[in-house]
Amino acid sequence: MKHPLGLGDVLCILLFGAVVLGLFNWSWQHVPAQEAIVRVGGKIEHRLSLRLNQTVTVNGALGPTEIEIRHGQIRISRDPSPRQYCVQQGWLHRAGQTAICLPNQVSIELPTATHSHDSLSF
Repeated sequence: MKHPLGLGDVLCILLFGAVVLGLFNWSWQHVPAQEAIVRVGGKIEHRLSLRLNQTVTVNGALGPTEIEIRHGQIRISRDPSPRQYCVQQGWLHRAGQTAICLPNQVSIELPTATHSHDSLSF
């Protein structure tokens, strides 16, 4: 025999749903980055503002890597690495995002106030 849901059951379901939606929104909130850190061989090469549209070239272990900044976003547009994973990463714009070109030892990171990892190393 089925019993209809009582008021307490409905309130618990609504409260649980609100908590789940709140946590989902909190975990996926969009935090735009203001600057990018470019590392070559694990050492900081540049700190770049994402407010200025520019193209920067750095020399990695395999050759030059071209980094492009446009409209508050950054990407690695060219790299001599064979598989091009860092180029395929595309545009980065949220704090905490990273693109790493391992064979060429070049990386870009959009720093956050709290880091989700201890360090990056090659």
